[in-house]
Amino acid sequence: MQQAIVECKNLTHYYGKRCIYENLNFEIPKGRILGLLGKNGTGKTTTINILNGYLQPRSGECLMFGESSANLSPETKQKVGLLIEGHVQYSFMNISEIEKFYSAFYPKWRKDAYYELMKLLKIDPKQKISRMSCGQRSQVALGLILAQDPELLILDDFSMGLDPGYRMLFVDYLSEYAKAENKTVFVTSHIIQDMERLIDDCLIMDYGRIVMQKPVSELLESFKRYRFTCEKPELLDNSNHIYNSVSIKGKTELYSLLSKNELEKLLSGNVKVTNPIQEESLSLEEAFIGLTGKY
Repeated sequence: MQQAIVECKNLTHYYGKRCIYENLNFEIPKGRILGLLGKNGTGKTTTINILNGYLQPRSGECLMFGESSANLSPETKQKVGLLIEGHVQYSFMNISEIEKFYSAFYPKWRKDAYYELMKLLKIDPKQKISRMSCGQRSQVALGLILAQDPELLILDDFSMGLDPGYRMLFVDYLSEYAKAENKTVFVTSHIIQDMERLIDDCLIMDYGRIVMQKPVSELLESFKRYRFTCEKPELLDNSNHIYNSVSIKGKTELYSLLSKNELEKLLSGNVKVTNPIQEESLSLEEAFIGLTGKY
């Protein structure tokens, strides 16, 4: 079994009286890329803040490299590269100056990783950070993190502000980099199409709970959308195997991990289906909506 680089055990957190989540459990094995997916306010950035020791949970614990996130040693902190919303300090510097500045703090510094990404993004080494767009600044921050050569990369909304072409370029670059260097990555993004190209495993959260935790390939292989017409569609809400059933004028749409044959058997005891069930495969974004709802 692969070593767990990150472990969250029975994590519970509140803001005032509002429960963000209760008894959250997950781990990230070495060399895997885990994507944390959830709507706004479900606790994605909260989890990253707890994991890095910036926030104390109500109960439970997070471990990185076997150490409590509340008291990480300097040696363990050097193993972690963190990006929160793409912010870069010292914006008066240019691309070359900021690389030299940061290199003094990291003994394993790899300037080639930084400049390779800058070259791909067509950013001039003499360009000042203050004159860059939000998306370009995010990529500078990411380049500086890659140059640190961390064992664990934690990236919160890494693609914020990037044009579609640059997003795709960076996602493919990060994927190849992580696999070639056997890096472990914990990532969030509001753009789920990017996540589908990048992540190995997904942790899908809704308000106060984990909805699904699976390898992406397994989720997309087993989670389907079904369409059909039936009588008494309100009876579908009584099944634990059905997600987000919606019926309009007799036309029903639902999501399930059941196979088509299993769904037909389940429905036969509850509702009368009046036309053949249509099975549809899903993208990760469609699966996310199917699990958490459209609103």
